[in-house]
Amino acid sequence: MSTLSNPATLDPAATPDARPVLLAVRNLGKRFGGLQAVSDVSLELRAGIVTTLIGPNGAGKTTLFNLITGHLTPTSGDVLYQGRSILGRQPWQIAREGVGRTFQDLRLFSRMTVEENILTAMEHSAWLWQPGGRAAARERADKVARILDATHLAPLAQSRAIDLAYAERKFLSVARLIASHAKIWLLDEPASGLDPRSYDRFVALLRAQVAGGVTVCIIEHNLDVVSNVSDRVAFLDQGRLLAEGTPRDVLDDPRLASIYFGETA
Repeated sequence: MSTLSNPATLDPAATPDARPVLLAVRNLGKRFGGLQAVSDVSLELRAGIVTTLIGPNGAGKTTLFNLITGHLTPTSGDVLYQGRSILGRQPWQIAREGVGRTFQDLRLFSRMTVEENILTAMEHSAWLWQPGGRAAARERADKVARILDATHLAPLAQSRAIDLAYAERKFLSVARLIASHAKIWLLDEPASGLDPRSYDRFVALLRAQVAGGVTVCIIEHNLDVVSNVSDRVAFLDQGRLLAEGTPRDVLDDPRLASIYFGETA
């Protein structure tokens, strides 16, 4: 297994399977009492590509994200980030390592403005009492402005998160990830509920970030997203990884299609 030391050194011409492994899940399992929610899952997220997790509801996809990010403790297995185990670390420690996450419920600071939400994601570099004086303050302001432009939120910079439309809140959750400098993004149904125009903007934003070196793993039910943005697809059912491959390999498998659409047990 190859590991990644610097995403900026990626060869843009490298095929998805030739990319170095940024995060590896090894024989991961999670049991809740008598329920085996995740069972012996091994998965590699390769640098600079989009990997999408698909499967029917209850397949264990969000549970897998929670295990990776420290929100749940595995019953078995390991999670390696850049070749080192991150098991036992707190979610905030894993986030500082460079593993960013969005949630279905978004978890924004609803009473803060859009700009303030982005600044909080910059952590210690955002606070007024940090060293650097006016030059550092200008640098922070310039960074926030670039993120606002990239996510189409510039006109809403002083609006509170609670007052945003649903699609705008979705983009704010992504803006916070950009501000955090996360090397890997775990996105839980990021395109759900988006209108067509917002969907197109989201796809363009995601492609731009991946082209800039970000590694992405998405949980998604929208098969248009799976087909249009994925380099690799992993199919989960009942906590098990049943298949992994290109979008066409997985989506064209009639056995997996029957499971996904509930035609078989």
